[in-house]
Amino acid sequence: MSDKKKIVVFDYGFGNVRSAERALAHVGGDVEITRDFDTAMNADGLLVPGVGAFSACMTGLKKARGEWIIGRRLAGGRPVMGICVGMQILFERGIEHGVETEGLDEWPGTVGPLKADIVPHMGWNTVEAPEDSQLFAGLGADARYYFVHSYAAHDWSLEVTNDKIRAPKVTWATHGERFVAAVENGALWATQFHPEKSGDAGAQLLTNWIETL
Repeated sequence: MSDKKKIVVFDYGFGNVRSAERALAHVGGDVEITRDFDTAMNADGLLVPGVGAFSACMTGLKKARGEWIIGRRLAGGRPVMGICVGMQILFERGIEHGVETEGLDEWPGTVGPLKADIVPHMGWNTVEAPEDSQLFAGLGADARYYFVHSYAAHDWSLEVTNDKIRAPKVTWATHGERFVAAVENGALWATQFHPEKSGDAGAQLLTNWIETL
């Protein structure tokens, strides 16, 4: 019997599922690409990728009952990780070309256009991670990660008033302005960048996630 962690890459039509599968398998995951409800619910970890428009991703996710799966997993403390637009849709709303779309509302806040001289932000960038980050454990401040995006969450406003609940750990990056690059919030983790395209640093980060499953 395999002691590998079972990870589902959720296939709802909007993500680089093959590259995510390869990256997770490379670091020791037992990976399956599927949108099957029961398989996604019962996996040790659920990875939600995302590329393209916020509104299109939300439409695709709902068609695959993804919002139910994510919500039910998190209600039971089951790990979920979002990548790129798969992170953005976890916020309350997204605004693209003046059109507002409701997100999953796991976190308050709006994803909006990135204000920078060059957009999209495409390429390698460092991040500012909290010292006690589990996601970035073993990774130095000079480590670089691969970003491709024109939109971002610019603020973090979730407050934790219950001292029994661990406060979320928020990582930032800068391209023209500061934006949220990653979040660790209980069972829900996410990155704006693509760890599956971030070489050795990305592999270490995915290893860190798997070790928490």
